[in-house]
Amino acid sequence: MKIKELIQMVSCGMEYNFYLKDEEYWISHNESKYYLTRVKDSYSQAFATSEELFKKGRIDGASLIELWDKIKEHFE
Repeated sequence: MKIKELIQMVSCGMEYNFYLKDEEYWISHNESKYYLTRVKDSYSQAFATSEELFKKGRIDGASLIELWDKIKEHFE
């Protein structure tokens, strides 16, 4: 899956989990926000749109777009 497809799927209501550096993360949503959550401590970042989540959501200072090559295998 390409990142633009994933952003579209998330905007349509799909939720995903993935791993980076042996840590689990969730991409989820509710009626008003999209979330990037680190599972081990439930640390969440909230965003108005799925596109904003991928551009502004951070893991170790990098956006999901910047990390795409390291995480894309979880979305195939």
